[in-house]
Amino acid sequence: MVVQDAGPRLIRFRAAGRLLRPVRAHLLGCAALSALGEAAGLVPYLAVAEIARSALTGAGGAVWWWAVAGALGALLRLVLLGLSSHLGHHADAHMLHHLRGRIVRHLGVLPLGWFRSAGSGQVKKAMTGDLEDMHNLFAHSLGELVGAATATVLGFGYLVLVDWRLALVTLAVPALALFCYRVAMRSMPQHMARLLIAEREVSAAAVEYGDGIVVAKTFGAGGRVLDRFTTAVREQQAAFRVWVDEVRHSSAFNRVLGSELTTLAVVLAVGLPMVAGGWLAAPDLLPFLVVGLVLPNALLPMVHGGIGLRTARVAAGHIESLLARPGLPEPEQPRRPDGHRVEFDRVSFSYDGVTNALTGFSAVCEPGTVTALVGPSGAGKSTVAALLPRFHEVTGGAIRIGGVDVREIAPAELLSLLALVFQDVVLLRDTVTENIRIARPAATDAQVRAAAEAAQIHEVIMRLPQGYHTVLDAGSGGLSGGERQRLTIARALLADAPIVVLDEATAALDPDSEAAVQDALSTLVTGRTVLVIAHRLHTIATADQILVLDNGHLVERGTHPELLARSGLYARLWLAQRNGDLA
Repeated sequence: MVVQDAGPRLIRFRAAGRLLRPVRAHLLGCAALSALGEAAGLVPYLAVAEIARSALTGAGGAVWWWAVAGALGALLRLVLLGLSSHLGHHADAHMLHHLRGRIVRHLGVLPLGWFRSAGSGQVKKAMTGDLEDMHNLFAHSLGELVGAATATVLGFGYLVLVDWRLALVTLAVPALALFCYRVAMRSMPQHMARLLIAEREVSAAAVEYGDGIVVAKTFGAGGRVLDRFTTAVREQQAAFRVWVDEVRHSSAFNRVLGSELTTLAVVLAVGLPMVAGGWLAAPDLLPFLVVGLVLPNALLPMVHGGIGLRTARVAAGHIESLLARPGLPEPEQPRRPDGHRVEFDRVSFSYDGVTNALTGFSAVCEPGTVTALVGPSGAGKSTVAALLPRFHEVTGGAIRIGGVDVREIAPAELLSLLALVFQDVVLLRDTVTENIRIARPAATDAQVRAAAEAAQIHEVIMRLPQGYHTVLDAGSGGLSGGERQRLTIARALLADAPIVVLDEATAALDPDSEAAVQDALSTLVTGRTVLVIAHRLHTIATADQILVLDNGHLVERGTHPELLARSGLYARLWLAQRNGDLA
């Protein structure tokens, strides 16, 4: 078992070392100050022991010197540990700033499709939980671990000078407690894994219950949804109970072993017979009753520091795995497209590397025309829309704009050529003006207003509490779905990109909202190369060409009348929608 874990542990250790390189000097200084502080903190204990020995032996000459040394040691400990904490937090702030900057810069070169699949959860974990674990290492765990180890080594060294036999006995008690703790915690990874899975299930069930409470109550299924939550909670309780049942006795035994009273009792049980037998002078027993208590006191900080160090290594491994994820390849010598003709040349793509979501797709979208993509769910329509701006990299074939492969165009320039309007509207927690201006940061207020007017959202904005200065919160400032969609169309109009991609922009809207959005879209698409993914076929009946996809293959191509005349898949989809509307 140890051999199997050695590889991953070594990898995580090296990952932590690489991430900590920018603040290595700060951390060494923090560790050194912590060690010196705990060494100074040991002096008052030594002073008490030596003063007591001097009193018993009648040698009082050094009493005042020890008293002064003890007071100075206590004061110096406060100063040094304060400096260590300050340096550790300074390193923490510097390192977290550095790591956040690295992560954000790296996120800027990752394919956008990765974020739309599973990447968002990994980013959230790295930016919150993993960085918090790294913070604990910088600000707390490292100092605790080094300081406790220093106090243990120096305290034991002093006791060895007094009597090595009783020193070994004194050290044996916390050493045994630490050994028993390691044995008791040997199954901790397995229990933690089960507990974390159970906690995720509880969270998911709670969110599901909250989001679906209206539907559940409407259809009388509230009990079923609540049962899922209850089952998840019971699994969490069971996971925790199994762990507690396994370690409760050993944990209690460790607490007894690691207490100062146990050390004191052992020292007296062994030391008093040694004194009675003449093997140890009575005054020499006092240091073990005073300084010996430092050893168990250092046990808990060492345990906590060790846990913090292991947790930080795991967090460092997670962060480095994110930073190691390959970014979108950038061309060494970017080319500029000649025009805005879009060409799909035998394009294939697979999300999992096994099954193709798109196979041999070829099409040409001429400037000033509208090309519509239609087909059943899962046919590959959204895949085409995601490949054009390089949200994903094609696995076969090529996509060209103005005769240039999109992989040879600089990513920033490629995105500047495209205006993207998706069904899922994303608005920033900012003012209405800034939500529109994000398409062109240098745009003036007049240009923002003109784009809003063209998107037929200006009057709606003026009815908001602060107009264009209204901050859109999580509820989007009271805007309806259609109004939020028109806001994104205003954003696309402001961008003034020559190529427009519309991914089912009206699929989730009511008829009135759809009509308003269609009017706004008519302004957006004028004179541009337009690629439309449509669910409602009546919205693309006038398109210059309609491409029909099925299972990732292009099965039909033509205008609306031509496709209806062929009585193929498009005709069947059209008839099904028309009958549904009439019903």
